[in-house]
Amino acid sequence: MPDAQSVEVTDKILIVQLADGRAISLPLDWYPRLAGATKQERDNWRLIGGGEGIHWPDLDEDLSVASLLAGRKSGESPQSLARWLKARQSGQNLTSAALPPDAAAGRP
Repeated sequence: MPDAQSVEVTDKILIVQLADGRAISLPLDWYPRLAGATKQERDNWRLIGGGEGIHWPDLDEDLSVASLLAGRKSGESPQSLARWLKARQSGQNLTSAALPPDAAAGRP
């Protein structure tokens, strides 16, 4: 599996440059957290796992190159996204907001 080398996010497209010379382009609306983010949040990414994935810390979003190559849309449930959006609007910690209440509190 090729690794990601760089990422560009426009208002409509996620573009990932791969180490083997290919580029993957996917509609941004497949990834609601990225679609609703500011340019600054979209530009704040880092490669994880040596390029096996991409992480956006401001959005608590992770995408794997394997999923991108397979053309998979975000697997986040509507309920999880709604909790995250509500927390984002109120300025809460976004990481714990995406988790069910018991998990966010550190309980199984």
